[in-house]
Amino acid sequence: MNRKEPFLQRETTRSVIASLISIIFGLVFGAVVILVVALSSKDLGLASAWEGIRLVFCGIFSTGRDAAGALSWGFNGQNIGNMLFRAMPLIMTGLSVAMAYKTGLFNIGAPGQYLIGTLVSLTIALGIPSGALPKALVWLLAFCGAILAGAVWGAIPGLLKAFLNINEVIACIMTNWIAANFVTWMFADSNFKNVVENTKSSYIYKTTYGLVDGQYVSGAGIATPKLGLDKLFPGSQVNGGILIAILLAVCVYIMMEKTTFGYELKACGSNRHAARYAGISDRLNIMLSMAIAGGLAAAGAALYWLSGNTEFFWSTYQSLPGIGFNGIPVAMLAVCNPIGVIFTALFMSMLDISGLQLTNLTAYNEYITNVIIAVIVYLSAFSLVIKLWLAKRLKPKDGGGNVNAELAPGEKKGGKGA
Repeated sequence: MNRKEPFLQRETTRSVIASLISIIFGLVFGAVVILVVALSSKDLGLASAWEGIRLVFCGIFSTGRDAAGALSWGFNGQNIGNMLFRAMPLIMTGLSVAMAYKTGLFNIGAPGQYLIGTLVSLTIALGIPSGALPKALVWLLAFCGAILAGAVWGAIPGLLKAFLNINEVIACIMTNWIAANFVTWMFADSNFKNVVENTKSSYIYKTTYGLVDGQYVSGAGIATPKLGLDKLFPGSQVNGGILIAILLAVCVYIMMEKTTFGYELKACGSNRHAARYAGISDRLNIMLSMAIAGGLAAAGAALYWLSGNTEFFWSTYQSLPGIGFNGIPVAMLAVCNPIGVIFTALFMSMLDISGLQLTNLTAYNEYITNVIIAVIVYLSAFSLVIKLWLAKRLKPKDGGGNVNAELAPGEKKGGKGA
């Protein structure tokens, strides 16, 4: 009878362990940095280092300082809610990179696709006069419009790859900078700039501002429903968008792992020539893969900016948004598994919150958490090396025989039958 492959010998298990090693090493490295900073400063000491290390590991549960000045701990609804809110666009850009990678493509164009989603979602949400359509319908139009625009923008590198065999990385870099300048130009010439608050003449209205008789009025616009999450996490920015992001992650998993369409996409990614020989349209699937990836990244932008509590500053988008690039380590740490992307995005967001707590409650800087993220990202790039090392360490002691080999009739383990 066939034997099952041991749990520790499975490819998925080794991939997860490699990601966990990267995370643990990054956190330990951050703790060492804090310790070195504390010992090299006259104003700091081991006590402050211990506070900083605890905030890095579990700052999301910090509730501030008590009357005696000591750190206090407990359920912090605001921190947890803000973590979920920050994870929302990260899940989508992570899905964008992961889905394309599963099909043999490296989508480094998520920042540009995110920008296109920003442009279209805000233009629709702010451009439709208040009361002309139900607010729920305006939200849906803005969300779907952003996805469609992102899909079209993502399909451009896919088209170049499919028909001209131009590397998708080069094509994505070009479309990223085209998007950055195009979006900046469009917002610079738009009528959406905030003219009420004179100190913010370059800002774009929040989507809670609605167009009434040619004037933007607070409270007349749209915002993503809270769905009761504001009661669970009071004082935070969280809304129903996080549930939509999780639902989309599940849908992508089902599409990639449980459908014929997903199998064809992965087959083209593994070997487009063999896929073509099997009757699969490799060119069409390459374009569709990049289009879906672009739509997912743009959906992340729509969910973020349609929240109603975010304010878009157009001039910053003469550069590329970091949220698009951050989807790459989120996807790599999750081994490009759509469900795993949810958890790695939450982890990255948790580090962001811990960094803020570190700045607010100690003498340390929040950029320490950025160092931790950088180390984790660097190690995730060496995940293949780590997996090969694990394969050697976890190799069976029987000399590496095939554990899946079927025993011959009459043959017993350890020798032949009589």
